[in-house]
Amino acid sequence: MLETYKAILKGNRIEWSGDSPDLPRREQGVAVYVTILQPAASSRPSSDGKAMAQALEKLAASGPLSGISEPSAWQREQREDRVLPGRDD
Repeated sequence: MLETYKAILKGNRIEWSGDSPDLPRREQGVAVYVTILQPAASSRPSSDGKAMAQALEKLAASGPLSGISEPSAWQREQREDRVLPGRDD
């Protein structure tokens, strides 16, 4: 089983939090896997929602639900139990 140690990556250095593994001398390398547990603040593009608002406006303008005369009845029909694929019942 692989051992896991907590650490903080600062630039190209790892600072161990708590216990640290027994590592070979500095000149020898050691294979590691690194998992980023929280994304860097700058890694996500910032969005003020304009693209989403434009997409919703375009969807509303296309009138995809305008053919539904009785929304409540349509919703009940959609929720009715159906035979599921791969089931015998």
